[in-house]
Amino acid sequence: MPPTMAQGEVKNTVENRKPNLKPPTASHYSVRQKIAEHRKSLPIASVEKRLVEEVNKNDVLIIVGETGSGKTTQLPQFLYSAGFCREGKMIGITQPRRIAAVTVAKRVAEECDVELGQRVGYSIRFDDSTSSSTRLKYMTDGLLLREALLDPQLSRYSVIIVDEAHERAVHTDVLLALLKKVQRARAKPVSERTVNGNGGLRGCQGRKLSPLKLIIMSASLDARVFSEYFGGAKAVHVQGRQFPVDIMYTVHPESDYIDAALVTIFQIHLEENPGDILVFLTGQDEIESVDRLVRERLQHLPEESRKLLPLAIFAALPSEQQMRAFAPAPAGFRKVILATNIAETSITIPGIRYVIDPGFVKTRHYEPSKGIESLVVVPASKAQTLQRSGRAGREGPGKCFRLYPEREFEKLEDSAKPEIKSVNLSNVILQLKALGIDDIVGFDFIDKPSRVAIIKALAELRLLGALTDDCKLEDPTGYQMSRLPLEPVYSRALILANTFNCLEEMLITVAMLSVESIFYDPREKRDEARASRNHFTSVEGDHLTYVSVYRESDEFLEKRRKESGENKVDKIMKKWCIDNFVNHRSLKHARDTYRQIRGHVEQMGFNVSSCGNDMLEFRRCLSASFFLKAAQRQLDGTYRALESGEIVHIHPTSVLFRGKPECVIFNELMQTSKKYIKNLTRIDPLWLAELAPHHYKTDE
Repeated sequence: MPPTMAQGEVKNTVENRKPNLKPPTASHYSVRQKIAEHRKSLPIASVEKRLVEEVNKNDVLIIVGETGSGKTTQLPQFLYSAGFCREGKMIGITQPRRIAAVTVAKRVAEECDVELGQRVGYSIRFDDSTSSSTRLKYMTDGLLLREALLDPQLSRYSVIIVDEAHERAVHTDVLLALLKKVQRARAKPVSERTVNGNGGLRGCQGRKLSPLKLIIMSASLDARVFSEYFGGAKAVHVQGRQFPVDIMYTVHPESDYIDAALVTIFQIHLEENPGDILVFLTGQDEIESVDRLVRERLQHLPEESRKLLPLAIFAALPSEQQMRAFAPAPAGFRKVILATNIAETSITIPGIRYVIDPGFVKTRHYEPSKGIESLVVVPASKAQTLQRSGRAGREGPGKCFRLYPEREFEKLEDSAKPEIKSVNLSNVILQLKALGIDDIVGFDFIDKPSRVAIIKALAELRLLGALTDDCKLEDPTGYQMSRLPLEPVYSRALILANTFNCLEEMLITVAMLSVESIFYDPREKRDEARASRNHFTSVEGDHLTYVSVYRESDEFLEKRRKESGENKVDKIMKKWCIDNFVNHRSLKHARDTYRQIRGHVEQMGFNVSSCGNDMLEFRRCLSASFFLKAAQRQLDGTYRALESGEIVHIHPTSVLFRGKPECVIFNELMQTSKKYIKNLTRIDPLWLAELAPHHYKTDE
């Protein structure tokens, strides 16, 4: 039986006191006082009583409040104090991005003055910081969907808060449809509920479950869409943000937004009051270009005007360098943070008073008929621009410079295009099938994906062996694939690797493919970085190169662990990564991912065997796993993707860029300036018909 709230709290307090029995210091009280004052100053603090009353009265509530109003951090604490965690129940708060779930959980734990992982915790893919006493659980949308596989009625939760719903991430949309079903199921008497093979009442133990409260939340939400979807659910608007933000527009459209951003950076630096600058750009290339141009132009200013420090934040940047953006600027300096849309909602950078918004964002677009994913720069939505401007008003009055006329703002879409209309649906459909939902076309999506996308995903799942010919979940393969927190093609690769006796190598490969770029090329040391990378490189391709990086780092770590002791391992690993131009954050994440996935496959009874240094069977296993992504060299040196017939090119970052093998398998087909294939391995074309005869037929 789970502990009551009181039992959990006593346990939590005792555990928190064990490491340090000294009484709290004066500085501790000072920090606590500042936190308490900050919480009281938030706009949401004045409507605490009203919000709790509305949650009590409504099973579905939509809350719209400006950025900085305190929704994400404060509402869960209000509900906890109001008793929504009685009898061991939890309040779950979902986020579209992992970094947001982690950083917000850390902040709330600090505000509650508890150790992270006790009363307040987070759970994201391959990283769980919760315990039996956790009552406020921050997590990704996808993680809660996976929980529903084991507990379809989400019986441990009294309240689910779906945050940043305006982003319309694919898992958010699926989750909302699922929560709609869960609410209906929990409203039925126990005798009417269905116990099925998916675990129907698991965790309920015959007790009547209380209704599930659902709160949908955003700073810039079209409440009407969600209200209608939930049958006229009530919407509550939390007025006010912490500090006002003045919005500036250009008189005329800017033909070159990069140049306009540069001009605005220096205009602010030379003419505005102190405060750091946040610039939204669409990707790493733009960020590195603007960084270089800022540094060049600083050299032409008088010495006293050069105190501007450009810093970057984008996903592939090593975490040590990302953290520099959060540190205070040196005395007398002003920071200019060059960021992708990761800084819209996921993170809060201290010191920002000025935001520069060119009004564009880079998004992924998937063409199901061709299997091509494109990175396309498109205008941001009104919701995104509102989130961006709000970054300037977190610590004081701010200004947002929009690099387009006000009339152009009025033309923007209200919110971003729902992701479910532009992604490969195979993973979504596999999860729905595992939840016992067979009618995918008739499923109650907020916005229905195209019929073509659904049919293509079903066909792919059949070819991978997850579904039968009549689109039922295949037993045991389909169930095994649904249990692994991976894209179906990678789940299938691990299942196959178990029979090829190379599961160790495939685990490493899948872990390395699941993170952002493993290698890091600093612009000023690009040649040195590429030369350093050569000793990892395998002539057979990128997958084997990733295995080499992982193994070498592992051997280095084991050797140094014996020499230096456990407490210095991370520091030693960081130095190894710097010396070898490897992204430390990505490698560390890959190692964590490897351990987590290994735990899953061992629970499924798989034997984690290795093929050692003989990689032939591993390459054959890669061919059997990724047969849907094979490409043949053409006479002109280009490649033809065998599944779609598209003419494609090897991406310059691949170790096979200059090798031009006859036939390859790849993991990613991406269109930027050209149609590129990434993450390749050289294969024998005859293996395709041998290892995937259901898809490739031999000529007789």
